[in-house]
Amino acid sequence: MELAFIPSPSRGVLYLGPIPLRGYAFCIIIGVFVAVWLGNKRWIARGGRAGTVADIAVWAVPFGLVGGRLYHVITDYELYFSEGRDWVDAFKIWEGGLGIWGAIALGALGAWIGCRRRGIPLPAYADAVAPGIAFAQAIGRWGNWFNQELYGKPTDLPWALEITSSSDGRVPGTYHPTFLYESLWCIGVAFLVIWADRRFRLGHGRAFALYVAAYCTGRAWIEYMRVDDAHHILGLRLNVWTAILVFLLAVTYLVLSSKKRPGREDVVEPGAPASGEDADTDEKSGDAGKDDEIADESGTDEAKNAAKNEAGSGKKT
Repeated sequence: MELAFIPSPSRGVLYLGPIPLRGYAFCIIIGVFVAVWLGNKRWIARGGRAGTVADIAVWAVPFGLVGGRLYHVITDYELYFSEGRDWVDAFKIWEGGLGIWGAIALGALGAWIGCRRRGIPLPAYADAVAPGIAFAQAIGRWGNWFNQELYGKPTDLPWALEITSSSDGRVPGTYHPTFLYESLWCIGVAFLVIWADRRFRLGHGRAFALYVAAYCTGRAWIEYMRVDDAHHILGLRLNVWTAILVFLLAVTYLVLSSKKRPGREDVVEPGAPASGEDADTDEKSGDAGKDDEIADESGTDEAKNAAKNEAGSGKKT
């Protein structure tokens, strides 16, 4: 008998009159707001304008949602196009089913369009929003808790997740809360990127590459624990292979980029005011200039006084 477990919500949707309020959708929306808020703070600190991150997110977020849904539908097509299934369900994004790989890929395309319209380098923007994306994933994973989905193998650990639903092939019981594992992992990834960015001044997309590599490391072992249906290649789930491939690409980019373009961008947004550090430097330089000017004026006054004294002594002689 289980002495402790994480209870699942009795339902994932509440109704405000005729309006459905879905827990999964709320988690996604809150995650997006956190990502934009933190990305804006980091963008300003790097020398960008306030509001630029939100303007580009108008492109990135819709593209990301479409990409995430496309990846899920393509890799789990039997859920929507096999016998007895309704293909219209493929459009019901509020019921769950977003693939992070597709979301990042197509979201990057949307971000590139937004950056191009503003004359901003995409790598610099990606570095600014990387930790926020990780936090957004951490929040979004709780949408799986509301839907009682994507859990792991059976367990009787104190933090086991209780599944009460029996629909869509679920078997009530207690399982590893892989949604919680991934949520905590993403929080750790976000703090890792923030620390590394401050410590090593990552630029030219390397903070984003670090986020991708760190996330893939956790996703590989968490994915291995899941028991939901998935396509397998050589005994491994498709998403495990995807995590390995993307991890290798991210690490390769980190190495090559650090050799080719070390340091961080001097300017991330043309015409933007100087960042806090640059502003302090400019202010100090201005103060130094004023001191030099005062010194020059003092030197000039002393020279004038000396000339007057010399002239006076000449008259006395």
